[in-house]
Amino acid sequence: MITQTTPATRLDLIRHGEPVGGRRFRGDAVDDPLSELGWQQLERRLAMIEARGEADWDVIATSPMRRCRAFAASVAERRGLELVVDPDLREIGFGPWEGLRHAEIPERYPEQHAAFLADPVDGRPPGSEPMADFFERVTRGLARLETNHAGQSVLVLSHAIVMRAACAWVLNAPMAAIAKVETEYAAMLSIRHNHRGRRLLGLDNGLDNDLPGDGA
Repeated sequence: MITQTTPATRLDLIRHGEPVGGRRFRGDAVDDPLSELGWQQLERRLAMIEARGEADWDVIATSPMRRCRAFAASVAERRGLELVVDPDLREIGFGPWEGLRHAEIPERYPEQHAAFLADPVDGRPPGSEPMADFFERVTRGLARLETNHAGQSVLVLSHAIVMRAACAWVLNAPMAAIAKVETEYAAMLSIRHNHRGRRLLGLDNGLDNDLPGDGA
């Protein structure tokens, strides 16, 4: 039970940087590592948090995908912190769209693309992970972090749609709201959980420098 005297639990979710191969659909089947630029984007984000005096994490958590895990492991090693790898925090599966660039989808799968634009929840391509299953596992993973690290601050290296799902979860918004949240490379989302419940502290897409951050 969370009371007024219970310390708040904070989750700081950071999206991975640019992977090798640039902008394309990467779910849980394409596991590209970070590019040099991707590392720079994440280091810049880390430096911005440190400059604000807010890098007071007690534990580092991560998706098992290399574009998240490699940087998370680096931060955990540098800071001497526990590293938690949680498969529930991996990106949503895109089925036949995995590995394709965005411009290729309407050319190869025009009907699927139109269905997805019309309904991003139930209009996903055949063979992809259902949005309901994805949302259930991601929120389960985030809630588990809150339980296992109650009263602590956790840095979570994650993915675009995972962070969008986290926003919907905190706001009790419908899953369709996921399509209305922007999460660029190295974006940061902060969530606090105390006796008042969960609160969205902020979503920051800017890197405050000239490193490009757009992509998927």
